[in-house]
Amino acid sequence: MHSRDKILERAKLTLKLEGDSIHKLAEGLGDDFFQVITLILNSSGRVVITGVGKSADVGRKIVATLNSTGSPALFVHSGDAVHGDLGGIQRGDVVVCLSKSGRSAEDLALAPLLNAANHPLVAVTGSKDSPLARLSQNVLIAGVDPEACPYDLAPTTSTAVQMALGDAIALCLMEAKGFGAEDFAKNHPGGTLGKKLLTRVEDLIDSGRTPSVYANSSLQEILLSMTAGRYGATAVISNDGKKHIKGIITDGDLRRALETGKTEGFIASDLMTSNPLRINSALLASKAASLMNERGVSQILVVDDNLSYVGVVHLHDLIREGIVN
Repeated sequence: MHSRDKILERAKLTLKLEGDSIHKLAEGLGDDFFQVITLILNSSGRVVITGVGKSADVGRKIVATLNSTGSPALFVHSGDAVHGDLGGIQRGDVVVCLSKSGRSAEDLALAPLLNAANHPLVAVTGSKDSPLARLSQNVLIAGVDPEACPYDLAPTTSTAVQMALGDAIALCLMEAKGFGAEDFAKNHPGGTLGKKLLTRVEDLIDSGRTPSVYANSSLQEILLSMTAGRYGATAVISNDGKKHIKGIITDGDLRRALETGKTEGFIASDLMTSNPLRINSALLASKAASLMNERGVSQILVVDDNLSYVGVVHLHDLIREGIVN
């Protein structure tokens, strides 16, 4: 059994070798990379990623990243392409072939077919003199360093570099296309990520629970409002019909007042905290979560564009919807 030190030594060496290779890749980027980004931006089709073996696995991940960041993409296995899947590659598509050696038989069988069909071909390879590079119109050199594998066999450094280069391509295209957070959200509507990017404060408001009192409301009215609302708080609003927020009364405010034993004749203005935390209903619920965390409170009052009170969002609402953990 290997010792703790041996295991950590191997782990650190693996990460260092892969990190150094990615850093070297970054330092070497230049006109060739710019030309590939320009080629894709000017194309009328998709980015088609192809490859075999571990490069195919990396290619599938790159396709997922491209699709989620605004660049339609498709993965086609090189071996499958020459057995029928070539028909899935359409006019206007740019094909990117991942191959460290640039000598895989499947890739070399596919490349002439792509050239015959006038599909732009980009080789991502470790050798600019490889057969694949010679068959491609554009070449990006990646994966030239020894593998992190102690026997220089298992694809490790090379696949890390391919993955990082794929991320660089995707994010450059994303930025060049002006693909923003809201666009990203449309591609991620499900799960926690989608909720954080799409759910707005107004989606969390319960219109049947909008506890409020006026500044001159009695202690009994305050108690009834807080009990009905079940938020542990009630808003204090103007009684001129505009429902502008004057303050907030929480169960903590009420408890501290009751502890004094001198609450006779108290009205809402005696108990309330002026200028409470509030948020516009159209903002993202994640913004409400951030404000509540900064202020250290468990509820936030919600207003519309006219600054009229429309409801309350409680920390429990944010937890229930997966906005916060």
